[in-house]
Amino acid sequence: MQKSDDIQNLIKALSRIQGFGNRSAVRATINLISNKEEKLEPLIDALSSVANNIKTCPVCGNFDTVSPCSICNDIKRDSKVLCVIADISSLWAMERGNIFNGKYHITGGILSAINGIEPSDLNLSSLKSRIINEKIEEVILALPATVDAKITSHYIINLLKETNVKITELAHGVPLGGELDYLDEGTIGEAIRQRKLI
Repeated sequence: MQKSDDIQNLIKALSRIQGFGNRSAVRATINLISNKEEKLEPLIDALSSVANNIKTCPVCGNFDTVSPCSICNDIKRDSKVLCVIADISSLWAMERGNIFNGKYHITGGILSAINGIEPSDLNLSSLKSRIINEKIEEVILALPATVDAKITSHYIINLLKETNVKITELAHGVPLGGELDYLDEGTIGEAIRQRKLI
C-alpha cells in the first residue's frame, strides 16, 4: 500500500526506537493516527517537552529537567553510598521500588572487547575523583550479571584500590545475564540488602 511521505517518515522514526521493528512501528503509527487527539497530540507535546527541557546530569549521568539532577540534589539521600550502574534504565529500575537511598554513578555501558568498548568509552574517569571529593564510604557495584560486567567490576575495583573505599556488589538475587530493568522490585531490593564485600 502506498503511504504518504509524512506517514512513511513517522514509521521510519518509530522503527529506529529500540524494541520497535517495522511491523510494530506500522501498528503504532496506525494507532496514533487513528486516535489523533487522545494519543498523537499528547505524544507530540511530551516529545517536544523532553527535547527542550531534559538535560544529562554532569555528576551522575541521569536525565532530568534540572542540573545536577534531583537525585544528586536531594539532601535526604545518603551521600556516603554510591551505586555504580551501567545505564539509566538500571537507575530507574532501582528508583521504581524506593529500594536505594544513596547516590548513583552511571558508567554508560560495560567494557566489551568484542564490541570495542574500552575504559575511555565509559564514564569511569570521574568516578575516582567523586569518591575522594564527596567522601564516599561505600561503592555498590550494581552492574549486570554478565562476563563483560564482571570484567568491568574488576577494572573499577583496581581503579579505586588507592581510595580505600568499601566496595560491595549485589547479592545473587540478580540472575546471571539479568538486567536490572527487567527485574521486579523485590529481587532488586533483596540483592541490595544482601550485598557483599568484594
